[in-house]
Amino acid sequence: MNSKKAIKLVGKKIPFAKQYAHHRALSTVVQSQKDEITGLRETVERLESRNEEWAREVRSLRGEDKPQTIIWPVTPEDIVAADWRSKKSKDRVVRKKTKPPLTISWVIPPMGQGSGGHADIFRTINFLESKGHHCRVYFYDALKHSSYEDLRHNLTHYSPIKAEIFYNSSEIADCDAIFATNWYTAYPVYNFKGTAKKYYYVQDFEPYFDAVGSYSTFAENTYKFGFRGITLGKWLAEKLSNEYGMECDSFELGTETKEYFLKNSKPRKKILFYARPVTPRRGFELGILTLELFHKEHPEYEINFLGWDTSKYVISFPYVNHGILSVDKLNDLYNDCSAGLVLSFTNMSLLPLEMLASGCIPVMNDAYHTRKVSYTKFLTYSEPSPTALSEALYKAASAPDQKDISRRAAEYAQQFQWNESNTLIEKLLLKELT
Repeated sequence: MNSKKAIKLVGKKIPFAKQYAHHRALSTVVQSQKDEITGLRETVERLESRNEEWAREVRSLRGEDKPQTIIWPVTPEDIVAADWRSKKSKDRVVRKKTKPPLTISWVIPPMGQGSGGHADIFRTINFLESKGHHCRVYFYDALKHSSYEDLRHNLTHYSPIKAEIFYNSSEIADCDAIFATNWYTAYPVYNFKGTAKKYYYVQDFEPYFDAVGSYSTFAENTYKFGFRGITLGKWLAEKLSNEYGMECDSFELGTETKEYFLKNSKPRKKILFYARPVTPRRGFELGILTLELFHKEHPEYEINFLGWDTSKYVISFPYVNHGILSVDKLNDLYNDCSAGLVLSFTNMSLLPLEMLASGCIPVMNDAYHTRKVSYTKFLTYSEPSPTALSEALYKAASAPDQKDISRRAAEYAQQFQWNESNTLIEKLLLKELT
């Protein structure tokens, strides 16, 4: 007889032995559970350790373990040096009158292949060069996100210029006039020590581009530098003059007859949307809500997006994603569409006038700055709500006399030409400098 059977037999006859056997069995079970818990704890600790190891690897791949640096679109040295309180750059330098042609320097932020603001600048430089003036372009890239070679390549997508090109030059040669072209570049222009007359080519109110804070303040300060402002549109000239005391002249947006023109007199069943999710002032989210309503009520219209690649966005309705288009493709799309949604919560975009020149009716948010232009005829204004904009878009797209409206809108737009705007700029320079 083995020991277990013996203990069991004795346990039946002797109560104490029975309790002892039961206790021994319980102790065995408890110890087994303790061993199992210990094993589980060790397993959990190994998994937690591995999880921490994976987390460290992910942080390393993301660069999260690296020291965090402040993004400086302007070098801190330039910001500190531009102490506009102590000395206004209001041209206290004694400047002799010169004879044309002029030597004009432009300090410009780096650009990609499809920047409307850069297109305006290079169009102006091209015009001034056609009048015999000599221009120099200084690209100011404090973040060093570009290179000289990249910028030379990207220039091929804009109006051709003959200007000398410099990248992150430590010195700017003296000249007759020097232009800042956005708030980044206003700082090196302010700090420029030459005798050139300082101008500010202003295309938008840039403090609105960032949340209220350091960047918006850095931008706002540049309007106090004492530069002579040349602004895109009357709204900016009025705002900068009234709020910051800047001396300003303005020029109007224009079109190029050879680029944007009417070539489709057939009925149009398409609409477009200037979709720029990377540019908050273009109201992408409001536009999406508007078009959701529009498509639900009028699914027969093809919706076309242009201005950015939106393929990664989840959009609830079908649309054609054009991204960034060349000028000829833009004119084709404008001619295919009866109306288009273009939202502007700061200064006006280039698109409304281009669309009009191609017979496409722009639908816009109604605001003081969107009405402060010379070409309000044929623009459709609406309250900036999805329902109101959707109704206005359908009304413009489905007008019974659409063919006649397209023709008259195109004829009307052709009177606003870039050459006239750039002529005003040249006249101002000649008047002040010669």
